Amino acid sequence: MMNKKKGILNAVFLTAVFLITIYCVFHGQDMGELISYIKSADTRYWLVAVVCVVFFIGSESVIIYYMMHTIKQKVKLLHCFLYSFVGFFFSCITPSATGGQPAQIYYMRKDKIPVPVSTLVLMIVTITYKLVLVVLGAAVVIFRPQEVMVYLQPVIGWCYLGVALNVFCVSFMMLLVFHPTMAKNMLLAIIRGLGKIRLIKRKDHYLEKIGHAMEQYQDVASYFATHRLVVWNVFVITVVQRLLLFYVTYLVYRSFGMSGTGMVTVVILQGMISVAVDMLPLPGGMGISERLFMGMFVPVFGSITLPAMVVSRGLSYYTELIISALLTIVAHFVIGRKEKGR
Repeated sequence: MMNKKKGILNAVFLTAVFLITIYCVFHGQDMGELISYIKSADTRYWLVAVVCVVFFIGSESVIIYYMMHTIKQKVKLLHCFLYSFVGFFFSCITPSATGGQPAQIYYMRKDKIPVPVSTLVLMIVTITYKLVLVVLGAAVVIFRPQEVMVYLQPVIGWCYLGVALNVFCVSFMMLLVFHPTMAKNMLLAIIRGLGKIRLIKRKDHYLEKIGHAMEQYQDVASYFATHRLVVWNVFVITVVQRLLLFYVTYLVYRSFGMSGTGMVTVVILQGMISVAVDMLPLPGGMGISERLFMGMFVPVFGSITLPAMVVSRGLSYYTELIISALLTIVAHFVIGRKEKGR
């Protein structure tokens, strides 16, 4: 997992972003009126939203368990759930969700799962997870449905940026998977070039790491080639997983007794926020997600856009963060406990 120094820096960065976000969101707002609006909502919808968040996290557990069994790797379903909560917790608190997979690999290793195996599984999870956003973002940008584009206009630049970054990320990962030699040569050339102009130190160290990483991507390519139905099933589960989280915003919409805007429209709009912020170096898209919500959903929520944003983000991000933190503590004591006892 992350070392102590890096952990402290992440904690400071997370706290700073959180405080700035709180200030920007609530500065100059009537807190009494805000609380009054929130109290008037039907909390039964919120309970359903919490269930959606739990199933959203749990869906990754199903994917991990399913893929582990396709490659004859014995693993407990309960531990797969814990891996998922650990991953989402560290993804929530690190920039661009970079801490999730290393933490999951750490706990899988405590369960005696070989690092190449865990890396293979989590890499495919990452590719399909981002591919869903690429499909959604590209579909909106290409087909430009009028009932969606009218809401996106105030933040359309962020949406285009998010689509471009996600397409680049997934394309590069696919290049690494299906054309590892080409990708390896490109990366080695970049490292050597940066080494010559002395922009990086320990050039040989990075060259060695790239060579090792390429071996892992070749394993992923082999898996794609021999388990196409499995990968397709993982993609379908991931689509459902993503929609569960986007659906939370519609539940918030209904909790305030509102109607008029269709469920599909609200879900797609929330999905486009995820597309826009997914690749940005902010923990959980904090700050920019709130800004995009306020810019995009005003025609939907009207005067209660701020209360709706507070509830929506509270359920979809902060509830996820709290639940994942609690289950991460459980994972710390449960996974690998027998080995310690011995």
